[in-house]
Amino acid sequence: MEPITFIVTALAAGAAAGLTASAENAIKEAYAGIKALIQRKFGGVDLAVLESKPESATRRGVVAEELTEAGAAQDQELLQAAERLMQLIQQRAPQVSQVIGVDLSKIKGGALRLNNVSASGDGNV
Repeated sequence: MEPITFIVTALAAGAAAGLTASAENAIKEAYAGIKALIQRKFGGVDLAVLESKPESATRRGVVAEELTEAGAAQDQELLQAAERLMQLIQQRAPQVSQVIGVDLSKIKGGALRLNNVSASGDGNV
């Protein structure tokens, strides 16, 4: 899974989980943290469009485009925050997958590939 897709899926899952009355504080705090991180580093990215309808693939696409244009795919802090949020959701609110229409087992696999990723240089070998 591409880093931006993973980040946006985590955001959609966090937004959907936050809409439920049973959302745990840990999930709400992790979601608030990733939102604050995005606002601090990539202030032009509007998450409100995703928050109002997290199940919308179109809205996830808009946020993905904005994050890509802002260079968020290479931000290790953001990737780690997204991974923490997804781990919490998988453990404590797996029913969110039904709301956003994403198989969390696929996300888990994508998250594992993102662990300890770092890059430098121009990518040429």
